[in-house]
Amino acid sequence: MRHTLSETWLSLRRNVSMTVSVVVTMWVSLSLFGISLLMMQQVSLMKGYWYDKIEITVYLCTTLSGGSTQAGTCEPGQATTDVQRQLIQQQLTANPDVYSVTYESKDQAFAEFQQTYKNSPILGTLTVDQMQDSFRIKLVDPQNYQGVVSRAQTMQGVQSVADLRQVLDPLFSVLNGLRWGTMILAVLLLLAAALQIGNTIRLTAFTRRREIGIMRLVGASNSYITLPFLLESLVAGILGVAAASATLAVALKFLIIDRAQVSIKSLAWIGWRELFIAILVLGVVGVILAVVPTLIATRRYLRV
Repeated sequence: MRHTLSETWLSLRRNVSMTVSVVVTMWVSLSLFGISLLMMQQVSLMKGYWYDKIEITVYLCTTLSGGSTQAGTCEPGQATTDVQRQLIQQQLTANPDVYSVTYESKDQAFAEFQQTYKNSPILGTLTVDQMQDSFRIKLVDPQNYQGVVSRAQTMQGVQSVADLRQVLDPLFSVLNGLRWGTMILAVLLLLAAALQIGNTIRLTAFTRRREIGIMRLVGASNSYITLPFLLESLVAGILGVAAASATLAVALKFLIIDRAQVSIKSLAWIGWRELFIAILVLGVVGVILAVVPTLIATRRYLRV
């Protein structure tokens, strides 16, 4: 074991520049990979937070100026009747995907409008008669919303159906695009790091080819010859993982915890738990990235 450790240390000293380049490459690639992992967890947290709060709002017909009504299943010149309103509520309540149904009258909608825009110049632009009564629906599973929306749109007396997903889904699409873009870039850099580790081991083996030949002639096993190269790549991998983990920790502390969480308190943000999960994944990937190219390179180039 002493010989193996001394050979590893000697090889690291001989190839300082190449070892540093491998560490830096792994640092950058693993940092990007870790950022993509944290972004995945952030998007999942945001989806869970907002989707649980999503309400489907079913707006009922109301008579407009000139005796006309808006689109939907509204009858020309008529608002939703009491019978239609009761039937809509019964059908919504009977839907197994619906958790709760809350009716909001015009007066309640106008009171909420006044509260929301109490300091705005548009406060006096609407009256109670211009407001719409509606049903607010909570879902058992926010993911199963399409059936409820489609069914509500066909009910007689419904003017329109609003769902917050229409706003959130494009946002999450952009976030998912950024996440996968970061992941693809990270994978490419990880591949570059793997190739660089393989080249480093190959060059190291080439410079020690005479010594390796002698070791093979005296009966040294493949594992005995391979172990110093494996330890060398593991050292570079561990240093890369440590640097990437420190980078993620600093970014989480100063960008998320100290700034984002303080500025936008209404969102669910990743924390140290998510960082710990990401670091565990980085550790596994870093070890694989160090071991696999080394085993391939030694098996191919250490034959005498």
